[in-house]
Amino acid sequence: MLDPGRGIRFNYGMVKILITAYGPYDDWPENASWLALQAFLRDLPDGVELTTRLYPVDFQTLRSRLEPDLAEGHDAVLHLGQAPGAARIELETIGLNIGRERGAPPSEDFPLASDGPLAYRSGLPLPEWEALLRCNGIPAAVSYHAGEYLCNAALYLTHYFNEQAGRPTSATFLHLPLDTSQVVDQGRDAPSLPAEESARAIRLIIADLQQRRQYVGEQAGIA
Repeated sequence: MLDPGRGIRFNYGMVKILITAYGPYDDWPENASWLALQAFLRDLPDGVELTTRLYPVDFQTLRSRLEPDLAEGHDAVLHLGQAPGAARIELETIGLNIGRERGAPPSEDFPLASDGPLAYRSGLPLPEWEALLRCNGIPAAVSYHAGEYLCNAALYLTHYFNEQAGRPTSATFLHLPLDTSQVVDQGRDAPSLPAEESARAIRLIIADLQQRRQYVGEQAGIA
């Protein structure tokens, strides 16, 4: 573990985490993010108070459901989404104040929050997580552009809603490769990663969050 803290603020005790995933869209009857989350839930780690959400691929629904979900308060938020064509897990750093409906031209871009800043940057230790995953045989890389669709919106709005409510924010978006079953079942020629491997990546990240919480607690003299 490197650089304990790094802007992360924990409640001492059990780590409280929100993990979100997306459902089907377009010609994808399943979503790699939901498949990975289901695989993760089959073997839950100890010491975690976990909230999971499945969101439809829709801007308005995301906005209306995300805000009350965040109001419950969490030590960290991990958003998951699939990235067809990606050959590695991409750890998204920047959420931009810009949205665009799927298939719309750039001229139809719109702000996610009219009174919000241009961008938010994740305070989570993403370079360390990239190294952690790669050392455990999982392809991963830090990314600095989550696009202009729902993946970016989830990351930006998480920071925006928490800032508006005066809550600390530790959040990122994990773009996951297609699950191998999606490629095989649909005869697609695309890179993939088994859902179990994506789930293992989530477990490694959560274990690191727990280790950092324990370290910060020990430094503060709190067992």
